[in-house]
Amino acid sequence: MLRATGVGAGDEVVVPAFGNPEVAQAVSLTGAVPVFADIEPATYCLDASAVEAAVTSRTVAVVVVHRFGRSADIEALHQVGERNGLLVLEQGESEAPYGELGERRQRAAYLSVKLKGVRTPEDCGGHTFQQYVVRVPGNGRPDRDAFARAVRTKGVECSVPVRTPVHRMPGFRRDVYLPETERAADETLALPIGGDMSRRELQRLVAACNALGGLLQPAF
Repeated sequence: MLRATGVGAGDEVVVPAFGNPEVAQAVSLTGAVPVFADIEPATYCLDASAVEAAVTSRTVAVVVVHRFGRSADIEALHQVGERNGLLVLEQGESEAPYGELGERRQRAAYLSVKLKGVRTPEDCGGHTFQQYVVRVPGNGRPDRDAFARAVRTKGVECSVPVRTPVHRMPGFRRDVYLPETERAADETLALPIGGDMSRRELQRLVAACNALGGLLQPAF
């Protein structure tokens, strides 16, 4: 995708650090340099103002990744591209079939009402809930990880969507502080809503999470 647009050695491409390293790797394979910008805390996608702040005379493109079923503010990002003469390339996630999408949204709505002590996804009509990602606030990663371990002991599967931001990985390490990216990596946890989950399984998930109080208060 990048090679076909003429991106090459000496160029810079703005990419998100919250996610997997494949996008940064693709930029590096062209000979260009990946430059990491921060995300919006609600969407987990590139923040347009952070992208604009990262632009230099060598910047030629931005790769926008839509995350967890939420879309980036693509209009604002295109405006940044137009002001700075940049290509704006999008990478999305595959969507669920229509019937499954409806079920996911129903389950997500149920969890957003019932879950206590964790921060549920912000309401968004276009959210397809490829993953249902909550935040476990506290004093950083140990709280989220302790919460995940405790939930798993109750038979509820969960996963950490992004454990290490790309700008902290070997080979892409940058001396840059991306506060929203790093906070999201410390706090986010993906809870199950796909497949053929029954209402009973959803209730068990809620009970397991609520019993811990999101570690906002001591669990009794």
